[in-house]
Amino acid sequence: MTLDLQADPIDLTAALVDIPSVSEDESRIADDVEHALRTQTTGFEIIRSGNAVLARTNRGLGSRVMLAGHLDTVPIADNVPSRREHDSAEGDILHGCGTVDMKSGDAVFLHLAATIDNPAHDLTLVFYDCEEIAAARNGLGRIERELPEWLEADVAILGEPSGGFIEAGCQGTLRVRLTASGTRAHSARSWLGDNAIHKFGAVLNRLAAYRARTIDIDGCVYREGLQAVRIAGGVAGNVVPDAAELDVNFRFAPDRSVEQAVDHVREVVEGLDLGFEVTDSSPGALPGLNRPAAAALIEAAGGQFRAKYGWTDVSRFSALGIPAVNYGPGDPNLAHKRDERVPVEQITHVTQVLRSYLSAG
Repeated sequence: MTLDLQADPIDLTAALVDIPSVSEDESRIADDVEHALRTQTTGFEIIRSGNAVLARTNRGLGSRVMLAGHLDTVPIADNVPSRREHDSAEGDILHGCGTVDMKSGDAVFLHLAATIDNPAHDLTLVFYDCEEIAAARNGLGRIERELPEWLEADVAILGEPSGGFIEAGCQGTLRVRLTASGTRAHSARSWLGDNAIHKFGAVLNRLAAYRARTIDIDGCVYREGLQAVRIAGGVAGNVVPDAAELDVNFRFAPDRSVEQAVDHVREVVEGLDLGFEVTDSSPGALPGLNRPAAAALIEAAGGQFRAKYGWTDVSRFSALGIPAVNYGPGDPNLAHKRDERVPVEQITHVTQVLRSYLSAG
């Protein structure tokens, strides 16, 4: 199909949703996006990287803004093609897989690339693949390794759903597996054993009593959280268990490094006879809202911004020294749901804000 980049971003969102693009099956949507950019925009250098499409201008405007969005979705749940409901209880709503996460954001970026006549900044567009699956497959990571010069910018805007509200930076995340060992025995003669599960009593008490730190960074308030998220153990209904494990997730503010986050969790469990293994980690992203390009975006949005709770690919940009925000239509709580849907007024609002920010005069 031919995507019409001049069309209302609401209609363009519907057209993107109608192209199935579950992770690792993005070739068709990437073909259509590439064709549309090549035939309906001017002044862009355009390349293809796997199922990612990249485009940039080089007008020498003194600052560069990156607009980045993933093309893939989670598996379809009887919610393609799209469906618009003009008079729902929630107002004018567009339903369909990816309406929130994040084809509405992609539609806004594509539309603006084709319709801004007086840009204030040079633009880089990055539409990438495989964001919804393992990080090792993420197309943005591949681009960082193979085409790092394409990820240079003064500010990056990731079109992740944020309800039309600028969400700056993101939390880091850390998962730790605690293990306990004991001695197996018949539960009728439990004094002959050593119950591994019981050894988690002290750490669970500490986690229940944990008081999360709150910190203000660039006017964004981040609240940390340390939670037990999984526990496993047991052999049979009449056996004292000799092994058990507990997974703990630490969501930490972006002023901590991963190493500092690990040290903090170690402090929380200090003195307990438990094994400690880091099973997963990703750094957070500082908001960087004091940078001129980021400050101008906040101004265009009427000064409305907040901290991002959760982890997104803005972390990758932060690691490169690029201030980054999440800004896109849609309620993130509806992402991946069977009834995924977006109020169309949010698509219009985000388009208007970004047009004002990206345009000169």
